[in-house]
Amino acid sequence: MAEYLASIFGTEKDKVNCSFYFKIGACRHGDRCSRLHNKPTFSQTIVLLNLYRNPQNTAQTADGSHCHVSDVEVQEHYDSFFEEVFTELQEKYGEIEEMNVCDNLGDHLVGNVYVKFRREEDAERAVTELNNRWFNGQAVQAELSPVTDFRESCCRQYEMGECTRGGFCNFMHLRPISRDLRRQLYGRGPRRRGPSPTRAGGGHRPRERNRRRSPDHRHGRF
Repeated sequence: MAEYLASIFGTEKDKVNCSFYFKIGACRHGDRCSRLHNKPTFSQTIVLLNLYRNPQNTAQTADGSHCHVSDVEVQEHYDSFFEEVFTELQEKYGEIEEMNVCDNLGDHLVGNVYVKFRREEDAERAVTELNNRWFNGQAVQAELSPVTDFRESCCRQYEMGECTRGGFCNFMHLRPISRDLRRQLYGRGPRRRGPSPTRAGGGHRPRERNRRRSPDHRHGRF
């Protein structure tokens, strides 16, 4: 019996533990879910809940009508957000293996930022410190996440452009960063921890680029 329970743990056959929480670290039922959400006590991965705000979903005029934001502007805004968060977290807490941002619209997934560190100790320290900080005018909500393999968490139909559930799909719709930014961030290798060269009073930050930024880019620092 013990072997059987172990074999179905976190799967849809498991009637005790929530398979969605196990796979994606979130569940649309939240605390009302009939199955257990086993929050990890240690993990390489943290989640920053609802941190990213897509300007296409939030841009409004004074009369409440939506402003048009082009796809190019959205990608620039997103790349700026991703680069800032990735660089800041890696400099302060440790090497990041992978960072992903959800483009879903459901409350339990919208704007979630998943950060997988190389070391569990770095993830634990990040959660402790980030929960006492603010970003872009909102309190940061950070917690350890059970997600370690994002291939199991992602919607494969979305990746092929075939998801019929749209933004309210219960699997992750991960928004991609530009190819140049991916090469720049993940091609750097381990970064030293501590203040950036700019803050230390000398040199240029290696991440600065001559990229046009939208006026509302000012995300703020952790």
